[in-house]
Amino acid sequence: MEKILLHMCCGPCACYPVKRLHEEGFEPVGYFLNPNIHPHQEWKRRLNTAREFAEKVGIEFFADNHYRLREFLTRTALVVESFDSVHFADGFHKRCGICYAWRLSEVARFAAENNFKFFTTSLLYSRHQNHGLIKKFAEHYAERFDVKFHYEDFRVGWQDGIDLSTELELYRQNYCGCIFSEEERFSNDIRKERRKYFRAQKKPSVES
Repeated sequence: MEKILLHMCCGPCACYPVKRLHEEGFEPVGYFLNPNIHPHQEWKRRLNTAREFAEKVGIEFFADNHYRLREFLTRTALVVESFDSVHFADGFHKRCGICYAWRLSEVARFAAENNFKFFTTSLLYSRHQNHGLIKKFAEHYAERFDVKFHYEDFRVGWQDGIDLSTELELYRQNYCGCIFSEEERFSNDIRKERRKYFRAQKKPSVES
């Protein structure tokens, strides 16, 4: 079996990709690197859950054990400040591109330094991520570090992944991971502004 480095954004999101990669003849090796996840207790819980998942399904596992709140905020602060509450809550944000590029560059680097020919990411399992942007960055860094990126649309196994994570009794989070996505998930003000924004987009334009 050919080893493939699987970037794990969390345990539950890795369930279906690991199953699928095994079916395709790969030997997935988990790698947790997610400095976007906050606060610290949430980051630690997701790291522990990713490790728990790897142990339960019997795959090798590596992790970046550094909580990097300050670096994350430094990288994203200017982008977030450039949006008002409506627009940074709308669709796929510029800050997400920064986050994808940061993590995928480090994953590709780790793959190259540890003699993996292939890498992929469990971000491709999520219905809430920008697959086109993920693929673009992953292919760019694959070329830069001379490794191969394995693209697959793991979203087809969405329910299968949920069932597997439930069967394994894994902790399932309810927001992407960063403090901005947490705000968008739970802020009534942002939800109201977002609904107002989309209603305005649906109104027919009036020509003068």
